[in-house]
Amino acid sequence: MISAPYLLTDPFLQLPTENSVRVVWFTEFAGTQHTVSYGENLQQIAKANTIKLSRTREDQKSRVGNQTQDNQIYQKPVGRDIWRHEAEVTGLTPGVRVNYRVASVREDGETISSDVFTLAATPKPGTPLKILLTSDHQLKQMTSANLQKVVETVGRVDAVWFAGDLVNVSDRASEWFDDNSGGALFPGLQGRAKYEMTHNGVKTTYTGGQIIQHTPMFTCIGNHEVMGRYARTGSLNDEFDDTIPQTIAQKLYPDKSLIDNSFNTITYEEIFTLPTSQDGGKKYYAVTFGDVRLVVLYITNMWRPPSLDGKRKGRYEEAEKDFHNPENWGYGQVIYEPIAKGSQQYNWLETELNSPEFQQAKYKVVMFHHPPHTLGDNIVPAYTEPVQIIERDGDNIKAVRYEYPKGADYIIRDVVPLLEKANVQLVFYGHSHLWNRFVSPSGMHFLETSNVGNTYGAAWGDRKREVPINYQEEYVQLGDPNGLQPIVPTIAPLLGEDAKPMPYIASNEITVFSIFDTATGSIASYRFDTRKPDSEVVKFDELVISH
Repeated sequence: MISAPYLLTDPFLQLPTENSVRVVWFTEFAGTQHTVSYGENLQQIAKANTIKLSRTREDQKSRVGNQTQDNQIYQKPVGRDIWRHEAEVTGLTPGVRVNYRVASVREDGETISSDVFTLAATPKPGTPLKILLTSDHQLKQMTSANLQKVVETVGRVDAVWFAGDLVNVSDRASEWFDDNSGGALFPGLQGRAKYEMTHNGVKTTYTGGQIIQHTPMFTCIGNHEVMGRYARTGSLNDEFDDTIPQTIAQKLYPDKSLIDNSFNTITYEEIFTLPTSQDGGKKYYAVTFGDVRLVVLYITNMWRPPSLDGKRKGRYEEAEKDFHNPENWGYGQVIYEPIAKGSQQYNWLETELNSPEFQQAKYKVVMFHHPPHTLGDNIVPAYTEPVQIIERDGDNIKAVRYEYPKGADYIIRDVVPLLEKANVQLVFYGHSHLWNRFVSPSGMHFLETSNVGNTYGAAWGDRKREVPINYQEEYVQLGDPNGLQPIVPTIAPLLGEDAKPMPYIASNEITVFSIFDTATGSIASYRFDTRKPDSEVVKFDELVISH
């Protein structure tokens, strides 16, 4: 008995141009033909190109199909066959929406079609747009509620900017498509999620929002889009943790594939069709969308735990058990793509900031994952290459430690001055799972709006970051380590226990999203209390970026 055919995702939109857009969808069968029907009465046909994803797997930690606990079906990583289909719809006119639907024919001749959605070319300058700013979904508990409230509050948005960390382990297929929690990435952004939240015994099911079927999404790489050494460990979680610098990989594995033995973004790059740069490919790029020039950078490093218990490879030290086995070291918070002055990415950025496309844009926005300013924990230590210190007693290793010189922070020392000089109005990022914002003395805005759950809290008031005290460097325990004061929300700030307005939201119950309205240059932030499913969405902050 063959199961009824179904599409693994609804179609979604990628890479709009002045007269075209790509339509992408996924199936678990190779099929014989995959098409997009579009236009009046859906008379026009675009044929799709199909590829099979090369690294998608499930493992003992997957929550997919009949596996609801560890090891029930998968005892180790096992390949999962998923096909990606992409068709280019051409002949579009800016500002005119066109109906479309996709169809896939299975090998046995069964056809499955999507619902009818709408697509459009890239908007012309002067078109008023509403753009959703989001990040760090990672199957977190409030994501589906968050995206549902976006659609209920502002209706259809015109684009999604996603500042990294789409999932937790990027080679685990179910995190993208069909995790049993109901909170996988695509279902949430397509209004097909089924995420249950319970408060006071009352269950509410959130479906996410039907967003990317109609709207292009521009993403950047966060630390969770990066996988470590391929198939060296027994689980995908361990493989994700198993990144090492390329220079170390070259020494350890001189005759082997560098990409398989250091780190890679293969699955992320196979899933998305993005603008590209000659130097960075999909990893960093710039795109014009309406009145906005969006510059997307690859600024992220390996997240390692801050604990100093000697039990696991961390930010500041290696695990004691591995002192004499450098192949198992983590090498601190490895930076994946250089951004320091003189690096290829830095030089590309400098060229882009001097380009006519950038300089003539009404709004100049830069997006990357790692925060330049935040009250969150993940900004400490400095964004710089870890300096390894090995303490020895004769031949015996007593400690392997890492220092991060604050004066060598590449974002603060090299990138931010470049952005200030180029009159960037907004820097948008994620990583610490909270909402807060800052303004530099010159008027450049910094916004982190990544509060969909699993917040790490804010280093504010009595809550300090976990940092080493007896190290050579001084690691900042409270506030923004790079010296800016957080801005208190302008409309309806939450109050702390002392009844004073709080300059941040770090909550596992109140979720936040932000909308950039290019007609007014305003960025409005909204909050929704998931403990009160019937409550209103509250607009709590608004900033205006000047042009």
